[in-house]
Amino acid sequence: MTEKKSKVIELEEVVVKFAGDSGDGMQLAGSLFADNTATVGNDFATFPDYPAEIRAPHNTISGVSGFQIHFGSKLVISSGDIADVLVAMNPASLKANLNNVKYGGTIVVDADTFVGDGITKAGYTNSPLDDGSLKDYHLIAAPITSLTREAQKELGCDNKTADKCRNVFALGIIYYLFNRELESTFKYFETKFAKNQTIVEANKKVLAAGYNYAENVDANKTTFIVDKYPLKKGKYRYITGNSATAWGMIAAAEKAGLELYLGSYPITPATEILIELENRRDLGVKAYQAEDEIAGICSAIGAAFAGALAITTTSGPGLSLKSEAIGLAVMTELPIVIVDVQRGGPSTGLPTKTEQSDLLQALYGRNGEGQVVVIAASSPGNCFNFAFEAAKIALEHMTPVILLTDGYIANGSEVIPVPKLADLPKITPRLAKANDPNYAPYRRDEKTLARQWAIPGTEGLRHRIGGLEKENITGNVSHNPENHQLMATLRDEKVQRVADVIGDQKIIGDQEGDLLIVGWGGTYGALKNSLDSVKKKYPAKKIGLAHFNYINPLPKNTEDVFKKFKKIVVCELNFGQFAKYLKINLPQFKYEQYNKLKGLPFFVSELVDAYSKLLEE
Repeated sequence: MTEKKSKVIELEEVVVKFAGDSGDGMQLAGSLFADNTATVGNDFATFPDYPAEIRAPHNTISGVSGFQIHFGSKLVISSGDIADVLVAMNPASLKANLNNVKYGGTIVVDADTFVGDGITKAGYTNSPLDDGSLKDYHLIAAPITSLTREAQKELGCDNKTADKCRNVFALGIIYYLFNRELESTFKYFETKFAKNQTIVEANKKVLAAGYNYAENVDANKTTFIVDKYPLKKGKYRYITGNSATAWGMIAAAEKAGLELYLGSYPITPATEILIELENRRDLGVKAYQAEDEIAGICSAIGAAFAGALAITTTSGPGLSLKSEAIGLAVMTELPIVIVDVQRGGPSTGLPTKTEQSDLLQALYGRNGEGQVVVIAASSPGNCFNFAFEAAKIALEHMTPVILLTDGYIANGSEVIPVPKLADLPKITPRLAKANDPNYAPYRRDEKTLARQWAIPGTEGLRHRIGGLEKENITGNVSHNPENHQLMATLRDEKVQRVADVIGDQKIIGDQEGDLLIVGWGGTYGALKNSLDSVKKKYPAKKIGLAHFNYINPLPKNTEDVFKKFKKIVVCELNFGQFAKYLKINLPQFKYEQYNKLKGLPFFVSELVDAYSKLLEE
């Protein structure tokens, strides 16, 4: 590469989105850029956005795949709103994303694809490259397809093979725009394709060709640089929410001194947890791919009975199928964790898109009175913490726990400090001692109401459990009406007493005042950014954010938090399920709502608009 002649501007934060047809390699290009961003030392968060259909029609908007990355020299907690730079590999990807590009931003397109059917299938009547509709953007219309083929010509690659590297050419242009070195990505190619040197050389040549093209045609007289984020010293890892969930479970099993068992059926977007755990047999993990969701959770209940830290993972419709077995786990009072990675529903719905619409199902989706603990992770990184926490609660309180994540944080990624096992809290399973003369299957701890866990084979502790109602203490089958009400009350109260150990709900921002923003789960990043933005817009107003990770039971001070503010607005990616739950539990407050159900995360701008209306009323 020659010495740069362009003007270099330093930026604090940037959003880049790669978009193309499904199969154009946008996820790989985005992931490689994220890897490179990690080596630069920026803080960042990513958002892979897949088509909902496995094989959507070619060159149509429904088939557009995207990967967004928000990176900066400041703390980054969301994947960002509007893109500063968009890579659009065909007309459909431009059409689908143009409204989310910053005015004056940079758009890189493969000009070779803006011909013929590609234009009409995207819904254009004329090529947007020629009709002036992109005049408000800095357009880099590069003939990516033909230049990619040219770059590989001397290697003898046919066009079909060569075209698979179009994403790498576009990546080279982005590397030039952000003054990135190519070496780390070259090393990736050398490792990934070590058995095929032709593929290694082809990718290297195409990446360099994209970089040189941008430099030689003076594609952008201005390039950008983003300084390192000042991370504290330590070992860091770029990780997705699904991987963090799997790691949190492994850590919990280690701290509890138990084997980890996963019984699951693959389902988008939860499958990666199963894959991650299956790959960790070296750590003693037992992962079982069951024939369906029901078999998955029932095998987990069996593993819990046998003394393992037992989990099952699923998404949306899979949680529906598990509902009867969750009731069995409630009745047997065995410690299992059900991870639900929420997606757009109902039915098959939008399997690759994000929503928060399983909350009421998690809270109430069972026959009979059968409460379970429900908690929610709020970022890709803290999926680790809340997976660990879910296991700790299940094992120490002898209850099923549902851990809610969602497609946004499960597929999204961020850089987190790798926790040390020694720094994690102790987990003390409620294991019964052999030959304990006072043991009885349903004798409870006075403080937590948790029963003791007698592992089969423990000497002197023969007992029975099952789905039929049990007599208090003895565990004998009982149809006595008074006993049934007592046992249901004890199971309910046991869950509520978990509130004694989860701590108080924190308020971010002003601790009292005009407006309290309330959210839960994976919307944290957008809500925190929206709080910062609305505070700048209304500096005289007192505004706070209460973002909930513990849903059932709610933190004990929730009422105290709410009564400190004049207005409360509950923001959710559903029609208001948490708001309904709050109305049931704390009906004395009035809840304003901001709801979105588009299969997409919140935009900060739309949240600020909603807050502004409330503050100006």
